[in-house]
Amino acid sequence: MQSITFTANAAQELRHTLDSISYDRLFILCDENTERQCLPYIQRPEYQPSILNSQFSIIKISAGDKNKNIDSLSHVWQALQQAGATRHSLIINLGGGMVTDLGGFAAATFKRGIRFINLPTTLLAMVDASVGGKTGINFNGLKNEIGAFCEALQVIIDTHFLLTLDSENILAGYAEMIKHALISNTNDWAELLNFNINQPDLTALSAILQRNIQVKERIVEQDPHESGLRKALNLGHTIGHAFESLAMEQSRAVPHGYAVAWGIICELYLSSVKLGFPTDKMRQTVNFIRHHYGQFQVTCDNYPRLLQLMTHDKKNTGTDINFTLLADIGDIRLNQNATHDEICEALDFYRETI
Repeated sequence: MQSITFTANAAQELRHTLDSISYDRLFILCDENTERQCLPYIQRPEYQPSILNSQFSIIKISAGDKNKNIDSLSHVWQALQQAGATRHSLIINLGGGMVTDLGGFAAATFKRGIRFINLPTTLLAMVDASVGGKTGINFNGLKNEIGAFCEALQVIIDTHFLLTLDSENILAGYAEMIKHALISNTNDWAELLNFNINQPDLTALSAILQRNIQVKERIVEQDPHESGLRKALNLGHTIGHAFESLAMEQSRAVPHGYAVAWGIICELYLSSVKLGFPTDKMRQTVNFIRHHYGQFQVTCDNYPRLLQLMTHDKKNTGTDINFTLLADIGDIRLNQNATHDEICEALDFYRETI
């Protein structure tokens, strides 16, 4: 199980980690945003001698999920190769979910696997992408189509980085936190819906975040390769990924967390219709999402393509579209199938409600 460290000083924690392990070459993967906004924080003068003792190399990729692709991956491989990286080298992935996903996959595959540390710099990466060992890239317009399970040597979480984010990026991560609460317990769910996310108290958010991540940790520890219980973490994602893929096709890309929030609306509707999920809790969740996340415009004409995209979901068996649904908060029902008509009803509900 990977080590997850919560800290108020990522630079100091990174120094301690690097001093405790051996490696021949050190690489920091970032995008143009995290190079400018986050790299200086871990290069503060008092820690430079330790961090720079291997003359680290920076590998920079373009920002944005549209760049989580084979071309960016190839660029990272080439940079590692040209700099003489070996199986004893170490990569620090400094960035959001796009950087940690792609960097983790590059590390998992280069020389058949080298070690990496995740320093997530967005709320979404802290609560989801950097934790749990899923790595990968998008391929042929499909989210996370190619990837591998490979855990980071360490994940260092410092909410200082959240100061660099706008409200859209905070909300993107918050959607995954709501998902974790829905699959966990009513108290956590109520706390998130009542938290002032528009003007977040980072100290309070850090405490909530730590408990929230533990939900995912417990599930991943029991099912590291998604053969069973880990599918619970896919609540909202079957339809959410379809929204996200459609948006990419139509050149109107949306944040992953927003797509998950909209997917949660649809999948809570299916949960209510098929499993009796309480309508009052569904309505409260839907109202929160509607108020904070706006809407992704779809029409009935988009339904066939959305259904087609859902058939590519990795949880599916055969031709069935597979969902993680809830009978109540914390009452998880895995491997739930829905007919095309039922899914279209859920999409209707989304359009009418949002």
